[in-house]
Amino acid sequence: MDGKFSNHKIMFCLRAVRRLAGYMGLIILCPLLGAWLDGKPLGPYLRFPPIPERIHAPSFSWFVFFLIAAASLLILAPFLRRIIVSATSPSMPRPANKPFPVWGWLGLVMMLLAWIVAWNRFQWVETLQEYTFTPLWLSYILVVNGLTYSRSGHCLLRDRPRYLLLLFFVSAYFWWSFEFLNRFVQNWYYVGIADFGPGRYFLYATLPFATVLPAVLGTAEWLQTFPKLTAGLNRFSPLPIMNNKVLAVTAIGAASIGLIALAIWPRQLYSLVWLLPIVLVIGLQSATGKPKLLLETEIGDWRRVWLLAIAGLVCGFFWEMWNANSLAHWRYSIPYVQRFEIFAMPLLGYLGYLPFGILCGLFADFVLLSSPKKNDIKDPRT
Repeated sequence: MDGKFSNHKIMFCLRAVRRLAGYMGLIILCPLLGAWLDGKPLGPYLRFPPIPERIHAPSFSWFVFFLIAAASLLILAPFLRRIIVSATSPSMPRPANKPFPVWGWLGLVMMLLAWIVAWNRFQWVETLQEYTFTPLWLSYILVVNGLTYSRSGHCLLRDRPRYLLLLFFVSAYFWWSFEFLNRFVQNWYYVGIADFGPGRYFLYATLPFATVLPAVLGTAEWLQTFPKLTAGLNRFSPLPIMNNKVLAVTAIGAASIGLIALAIWPRQLYSLVWLLPIVLVIGLQSATGKPKLLLETEIGDWRRVWLLAIAGLVCGFFWEMWNANSLAHWRYSIPYVQRFEIFAMPLLGYLGYLPFGILCGLFADFVLLSSPKKNDIKDPRT
């Protein structure tokens, strides 16, 4: 029995490593190929740590601003309309209302202390102020898990601690891929880290990067305890999708071409940074079986897609808020829409957190879950 369990763990680890390697290989090689085809030197894209400098993006464009805003509203309107119409149903289940756990209160105290240190310049903690982002988000993860437990009696921290721990490792790897893509589009840059060497920079960056997936997925689980947020989305429009092999080839091919083009036309295609990884993950997972999210949308269940998108937006708000007055922080230089900032992020930039939240769920499933079969997904309409 122990032998079979050990073999299962080994196979799980090997599958996860293969998937991570395949994803990162295409994320790295395709943009480099695009830069090479465009005659750009590859050295700046491979420099570590990167030079923290502001890149002057194309000026603000009302046409692009309204085009993006209108397209986003067209996509979101059917979901919002469905939720508003269905939220009046009297059959919504009530939450469990458990006591808020002690470790949740501990997280809240840690969050307040880290927040005070992050936004002030106390000499007695000067050496720690560069590292406040990690304790802020570890505290957030504790608090959001505590909120989930108090409403449902369940949460990742109590029910799936091993999965939650693995999310931290996968998350660090996950966000480093976006740091590499940003070398090409240069939409954000860091200040307050100019004297960091490679080792210090890697440690400083990896620690907060590791909190991204646990925060987003923990937030999505908490939002799930509010049924009205997804009212009617369990019986929404089914989305028929091509068979696995065709989907895999098409998605991987489209994502690869898009990543090459991203390096050639970064000022025009920068928004693809948040969309192409979704297509790539869908393609890679479809080589062995469709992602769970796709199987759910095929039968008209859009609840998890919506919750992940909103969770990305919620976390995005806190990322930007806590970043605003921190000693070491990031700033933006986004083509055509750099205006109406909330904290440092332009207003339309927050739209990127919606697909990012969906990607977080897809990526966690891709690396840490076995490929589901269609028969494993229960039809919510029955």
